[in-house]
Amino acid sequence: MQRRSFLKKAAFGVAAGGTTLAAPAFAQESPTLSWRLASSFPRSADAIYSGGEHLAKYVSEATDGKFQIRVFPGGELLPALGVLDGVQNGTVECGHTASYYYYGKDPALCFDGAVPFGLNTRQYNAWMRKGNGTTLLRELFAKFNIVNFPCGYTGTQMGGWFRKEVKTVEDLQGLKFRTAAFAGAVLMKLGVVPQQIAGGDIYPSLEKGTIDAAEWIGPYDDEKLGFHRVAPYYYFPGWWEGTLQVSLYVNKDKYEALPKHYQAILDQATSLASNVMIATYDAENPNALKRLIGEGAKLRVFPKPVMDACYKASQELYGELSAKDSGFKKIYEDYKGFLDHEIPWFRIAEGSFDQYMATTVSNK
Repeated sequence: MQRRSFLKKAAFGVAAGGTTLAAPAFAQESPTLSWRLASSFPRSADAIYSGGEHLAKYVSEATDGKFQIRVFPGGELLPALGVLDGVQNGTVECGHTASYYYYGKDPALCFDGAVPFGLNTRQYNAWMRKGNGTTLLRELFAKFNIVNFPCGYTGTQMGGWFRKEVKTVEDLQGLKFRTAAFAGAVLMKLGVVPQQIAGGDIYPSLEKGTIDAAEWIGPYDDEKLGFHRVAPYYYFPGWWEGTLQVSLYVNKDKYEALPKHYQAILDQATSLASNVMIATYDAENPNALKRLIGEGAKLRVFPKPVMDACYKASQELYGELSAKDSGFKKIYEDYKGFLDHEIPWFRIAEGSFDQYMATTVSNK
């Protein structure tokens, strides 16, 4: 009773000097904030776009509504491919984007998103969280005044939609293909004319014949954008994206001004958003692929000679970029070393199990 009485008086009573008990330190350090998040993705591509919305929801819930993040689709607040500049310059506090869009600024940025013949989702997550990925990429993004966080995975993507079949390496000659810049640089070695176009502009470009082929993500997103209506041949795998790691960019000055527990909440929220995104793709892609085939999509695998030529061209490009840029080389060597270390294990366990299940289920 005496203890309860003391606490009550300390909390609500007034001492002789008229002072009251100070609010808890946690409450004092929980400011009310309103941030804007610029996405690179259209609202129609809900699985990838909603990664930003899930992040905002988790942050709001964890801070009892004190930290609000408003999400804007690509092109609404900033150009879809202008997110890095907007966050770097402080036009917005944060952004949700794919780092390979900024290949032209620094090819090494692509290691934060996807590179040809690279890591899959679980391997990427391992490199970022248990390898050197986060440390190396934070060093890279520091020069852009950005703190980066993994904020979503798509899984291995499809190889895209083509008006005509690709049967030989020669069929790539002169092909106008919408793809990410790093993949485009590889494909240029094989005669492709790469085009970098934001997601919302792909369909009209295919429809008008401005491009001959395009890749976006996979069945769930591709179905919504209707590519099968104008380019029927659906190729796989998307060798340039064993997965796409989508990222949250936070302006470095804004991030460092946050209380430590807000910084921790952002980190935790990106992890939750990442889990939801890959779960969505894994759950939705199978049925979407069935529907696409039912509507006339013609599923095709890239011929092995085409894959081999692309792999060879990729290794050549890695070598060229490493020779020119020591920063690129540093990240690439660590990334490639981690990949080489992971592949034998995945081949023994994951690969053999997946292959057995695939052949068994397909025969039933």
